[in-house]
Amino acid sequence: MQFPLKLWIPGAAGLAASFVLAACGGSPSGPAAKAEKPVVALVMKSLANEFFKTMADGAEAHHARRPESYELIVNGIRNETDLAAQVNLVEQMVSRGADAIVIAPADSKALIPALKRARDAGVVVVNIDNQLDAKGLAEVGLTLPFVGPDNREGARLVGEVVASKLGRGDPVAIIEGVPTAFNAMQRRAGFEDAMKAAGLTIVSSQSGSWEMAKANTVAAAILSEHPGVKALLCANDSMALGAVQAVRAAGAEGKVLVAGFDHIGAVQPLIESGAMVATADQHADRLAVYGIEAALRILGGETAAAVEKTPVDLIVRGQ
Repeated sequence: MQFPLKLWIPGAAGLAASFVLAACGGSPSGPAAKAEKPVVALVMKSLANEFFKTMADGAEAHHARRPESYELIVNGIRNETDLAAQVNLVEQMVSRGADAIVIAPADSKALIPALKRARDAGVVVVNIDNQLDAKGLAEVGLTLPFVGPDNREGARLVGEVVASKLGRGDPVAIIEGVPTAFNAMQRRAGFEDAMKAAGLTIVSSQSGSWEMAKANTVAAAILSEHPGVKALLCANDSMALGAVQAVRAAGAEGKVLVAGFDHIGAVQPLIESGAMVATADQHADRLAVYGIEAALRILGGETAAAVEKTPVDLIVRGQ
């Protein structure tokens, strides 16, 4: 079976539609129907997040440069917490006979059973972006390579910029990602490292579930409950956008600092205007590519490193 070179599948509904198209073409499907070239499936998180659109664009550009090397399927879910849809995508990729799955899991534990089934079916799995839970992997006897940045270090660098603009004892708040995601835990820890080192006081730490609207609500509540808060440290840029809106609505521009993580295009003018003081760039356009290249090396018979650390860079005004 020949797979499409590039296929954008917006969640389970789009995936079902792709099966209909395949059926109309009369091509066989299933694990036994392999393409001549290895098929790599990129399974991402929320397609509503600019970060993952950039990730997809980077993967497709990589494939366009070397279409003779592999087939690429690109897909993702509608929002950050739709775990069932992401599990379904993994299972569908196995059913379609993908040789490798490169996945940015929406949850560090919930995806493990589906990925174990994928590995048992002979599919190479490479974990990118959000690292799977080590204990959960060990419990099912699964070892997977992780390709991604040091989220704690990146968040610490962002936090240090915020701290440099405040005084010892000043109150700050953290808007976390999904609490069960390892990268969310690491970014919160990195912010905490920087705040503790600077002697700042964390008065609130709440989840914004990686999403702008929820983070806006959380930030507004924090500003109301803690009117003296000096900074909102957000674990991704989508949530930082929501926090900036809340700060503006509260008439606190110039009084409350906002920082993020990811360096999506939408925050770049906010960094330059001072509405945000810092973010971290984990190079979304290259992150999936690193994972795809690792998968291709494994398919070629090489042994993957347990952890392949990718770049994360501090972004401040003027860069």
